[in-house]
Amino acid sequence: MPQANIGLIGLAVMGQNLVLNMERNGYTVAVYNRTTSTMEKFVAEHPGKKLVPATTLEELVQSLERPRKILIMVKAGPAVDAVIQGLVPLLEPGDLIMDGGNSFYRDTERRSKELAAQNLNFMGVGISGGEEGALWGPSIMPGGPRETWEMVRDLLEAIAAKAPEDGKPCVAYLGPRGAGHYVKMVHNGIEYGDMQLIAEAYDILQRALGLEAAELAEIFDQWNQGELDSFLIEITAKIFRRIDEETGRPLVDLVLDKAAQKGTGKWTSQDAFDIGAPIPTINSAVVARIISSLKEERVAASKVLPGPAQTRYEGDKQALIDAVRQALYASKISAYAQGMALLRMASAEYDYGLNLAEIAAIWRAGCIIRARFLNRITQAFNRKPDLANLLLDEELGKAVAESLPAWRHVVQTAVGLGIPVPAFSASLAYYDSYRSERLPANLIQAQRDFFGAHTYERVDREGIFHSNWEPA
Repeated sequence: MPQANIGLIGLAVMGQNLVLNMERNGYTVAVYNRTTSTMEKFVAEHPGKKLVPATTLEELVQSLERPRKILIMVKAGPAVDAVIQGLVPLLEPGDLIMDGGNSFYRDTERRSKELAAQNLNFMGVGISGGEEGALWGPSIMPGGPRETWEMVRDLLEAIAAKAPEDGKPCVAYLGPRGAGHYVKMVHNGIEYGDMQLIAEAYDILQRALGLEAAELAEIFDQWNQGELDSFLIEITAKIFRRIDEETGRPLVDLVLDKAAQKGTGKWTSQDAFDIGAPIPTINSAVVARIISSLKEERVAASKVLPGPAQTRYEGDKQALIDAVRQALYASKISAYAQGMALLRMASAEYDYGLNLAEIAAIWRAGCIIRARFLNRITQAFNRKPDLANLLLDEELGKAVAESLPAWRHVVQTAVGLGIPVPAFSASLAYYDSYRSERLPANLIQAQRDFFGAHTYERVDREGIFHSNWEPA
């Protein structure tokens, strides 16, 4: 039996496509799936490929060159632990297990410590790009011991997407333990925000202007030629063009308005609350998906809760379309600023040593949030690696400032027409809060001291104070 360079466990579509990607790039891959027939069917469908079938974990381990490298592609959670438990007795010190699923970073932290205690290497490897990315080049976010990165660096660089600007692989060593899965989690949180912002732009154009899907497709195509150029804008235009064969209607109009989620956006919000990082756009996107799931309640509420009398925009149509484009771009910058600031704070909190310029660079291709303006984010952090917030970058700050009148106009217009824009509003409120020298938190502190003697600080002297707030 030939010795394989790497083993892969879990032959769902993502796993299969990663195998084909690795094999196409010159690697011999041993493959195993808990349901043997799935593995046998996959191997049979790809004759002549450098694949080594394994019907048991023992066979898989025996087929690998030393030190062994195994990539797990199974559902996050207990399934990952079960596979690891099955592998550990079969491996030798120095072998490497990689988890390529969407695992919670704290599970990755735990597994890293447990396997290190047994002299085994472990990496949490975030992979973004969906099925196409897995096959032709995803963005890859590995975390673990630096020496294990060197064990698989050539392989990961070979299969990763290549940035169109400079051809660099969209993969980099991110940091120890759970760093890779943490970055992937935040990537997905930003993705939630990005998708919600695009959905709100669509909702405004549809409800305020009465635009049909064909018109929306043209608009999003045009937007994709400029600063909004991105994978999500590109596929949105394609979605608007898809016609349902049975009804002849745009398929998007027939999709039920209940958005699902797998948990990574929620994890991002939860961890941001834990470490004290404000990410209101991402939070609003998570909440928006939850509200969307209350379809039956919303239908009932729509019959009894009044909205504004005016629901259509009566101003210049093209001017509002242009304003929505500018508001979307500014909101996206705000959302990415929040996500990158979260990464900066988490890096300090968890001792990850994250390089924000590098992270933005490996998101330029392959991943779901790939976009032209990630180059501007990379440049911003290259200019100033300790940049506290992207809004403070001269170039990005200027872009936001130029969009401010349109941004405010869009939010005001949507609110006036009764169109919910939680992510647009949250993005703008974050900007206004961040630029405010003084916020009304002084009143909150006074209230806390009044009812709970929680004390407060003063602007005119040092120290901690408590007052009797009742009238003398």
